[in-house]
Amino acid sequence: MDIHHLRIFTAVFRNRSFSGASREMGLSQPTVTEHIKNIETELGLRLFDRLGRSIIPTTEAETLYAHSLKIIDDMRLMEDAVRNVGGNIRGEISIGASTIPGTYILPALAAEFGKAHPDISFNIVIDDSRRITDMVIAHDLMIGVVGAVLEPDKLMYEPFAQDSLVLVARPGLVASNFVGFDELGNLPFILREEGSGTRNATEKFLEAHGIDIASLRVVAKLGSTAAVKEAVKAGLGVSIISNLAVKNSLAHGDLVEIPIRGATISRAFHLITHRKRTMPAHYNVFLRFLANRASVALPD
Repeated sequence: MDIHHLRIFTAVFRNRSFSGASREMGLSQPTVTEHIKNIETELGLRLFDRLGRSIIPTTEAETLYAHSLKIIDDMRLMEDAVRNVGGNIRGEISIGASTIPGTYILPALAAEFGKAHPDISFNIVIDDSRRITDMVIAHDLMIGVVGAVLEPDKLMYEPFAQDSLVLVARPGLVASNFVGFDELGNLPFILREEGSGTRNATEKFLEAHGIDIASLRVVAKLGSTAAVKEAVKAGLGVSIISNLAVKNSLAHGDLVEIPIRGATISRAFHLITHRKRTMPAHYNVFLRFLANRASVALPD
């Protein structure tokens, strides 16, 4: 086996699919299948059980995957050390982020970092907190920024920024300028989907004040912050949403904030990394940059 074989094997393992691995690696599916067969022949064992169109890794594949990641990481570190002689870092940085940090925080930070390190490129993957967390656990991403602490045993969580959430509505939808907790159940609510950091923060806030989210009058559950914002602007209902996402709409009068008496809602964004992964040199430089910017990550 060589490093190319190991990269193909790890791609098949992650995707649980030969076709998925072929797309990831830019190879034909027969080529990927042939490489896996050659590895199985060399080792004298089966790595994947073929069940129709599905494949399931064997116990031996689980062991090989862990060792393969270590070898691939070591090879990457060696390549980085050679490329970055003289202190000029280069390469691509892939970072996952939930909607709010991925849309409103990271692009500006990436631009600032890129000015100092012009040989660095970025790939920012935006998804909900659950999905980004799963991708870091599965080693599809090395770092992420999320709004919910979901896997503290597997990942390291470093505080990155604070965010405030606000209850918003279309002007005129809610008669009062304020609402109490006892009035929330009467409002038509629009929620994010389960797995969203905003949804998680909303549930925790309500639970802390004795309200089960299931008791709300939910008129819609939507899969993105942008969809929630547009639905609120259209008058479908109210929603608890990041201030970063709606501050322009509030300033322009498209939305109004409805304060909840005696309460403010906040949540932290966290930088996540896998406890067992070794970071390449350019990732370490970027992580130090983020740590130095953490306290000022949110725009005014």
